[in-house]
Amino acid sequence: MTATTNGKAVARAGEARRFTVTTPDGLQLSAQSWGNPAGPAILFIHGFGQCHLSWLPQMRSRLAQDFHLITYDLRGHGESDKPLAAERYSANRVWADDVVAVLDAAGAERAVLVGWSFGGRAAMDALQAYGEGRFAGLNLVGSKVLAVTDPQAAASLPLRPLMGSDDLSVSIPAVRQFLRLCFATMPDDDTLQEILAFNMLVPPAVRRVLHGRPFQPGAFLRGLRLPTLVTIGDRDALTPMDHAREVVSLIPGAQLSVYDGVGHSPFYEAADRFNGELHDFTTRAFAEHRA
Repeated sequence: MTATTNGKAVARAGEARRFTVTTPDGLQLSAQSWGNPAGPAILFIHGFGQCHLSWLPQMRSRLAQDFHLITYDLRGHGESDKPLAAERYSANRVWADDVVAVLDAAGAERAVLVGWSFGGRAAMDALQAYGEGRFAGLNLVGSKVLAVTDPQAAASLPLRPLMGSDDLSVSIPAVRQFLRLCFATMPDDDTLQEILAFNMLVPPAVRRVLHGRPFQPGAFLRGLRLPTLVTIGDRDALTPMDHAREVVSLIPGAQLSVYDGVGHSPFYEAADRFNGELHDFTTRAFAEHRA
C-alpha cells in the first residue's frame, strides 16, 4: 500500500537519486541528487528545523532540465544523524565540512550555493573555511548572516526556548507558530502538516544549541568576490529588509532581489519568479567563472 497526499511537501518514491554522505567527524547525512547530472551544480541548503523537502518547488521546475540539483538534510535534521552533544553543532567548521562533503559525494567540482535562512550561515561557513574555489556563486534567501540587533528578532525570540522544550505540549504549538512566521501566504493544510512533521524530527536538544551559533563578521563579507544574489520578501517576519540591504552593501557587486507581498519563503511563495531568477543567476555565475 502506498501513502498518498494532496500536499506539495512530500517527494514521490524514486523522484530523487538518494545517497549517504559521511562527514569528517563521522556523521551520516542524507542527501539527494535531482535534475540533470551533467549540468552545472546548485547546492540547496535548507533552514532551521526544515529538510530537503523544502526545495521541491525547485526540484520540479525548469531548473532540473539544465542543472544538477543537490539537496541534503543538515546534521540534526530530517533523515540525517542527530547526535545530541552540543559540540557536534557549535563549531562553524563542522557545517563547512558538511557542505564540502556533500559536494564531494555528489561528484560536483563546483556549485552555486543557495542558503535559506539558517542555511545561509552554513553556506558562509563553507566559504570562510574553504575559500571561493569550490563555489561559482552564492544566493542568500531570507538569511541573517550578520550579528545585528533588529526588531524582527522579537518575532521568533520568545519561541526559541519553547521550541527547544522536551515537553511536546509546549514544543509543538511553538513550532507551529514559528512556521506561521515563515510564510506571508500560507501553504495548503496538507503541505503545512507535512512541514510540521519534518520540523518535529529535530530533537529539542538540537534546537536548543543551534540558536547559539556565532555569526560571520562584516569584514569577511567585504572580502568576498563571489557573484552574490540576496533574495528577500518585503513581508519577511524573521529577517529584516535592513539586514538584507546591509549584506548587499558589504559584499562587492552583490545584487538585491525584493519580492513584494512575500514572506520568509520566496522559493515557495513565489516559486516561478524565484526559479527563473536562480536559473539566470546560475547561468551567469558559471559563465563568469569560465571567463
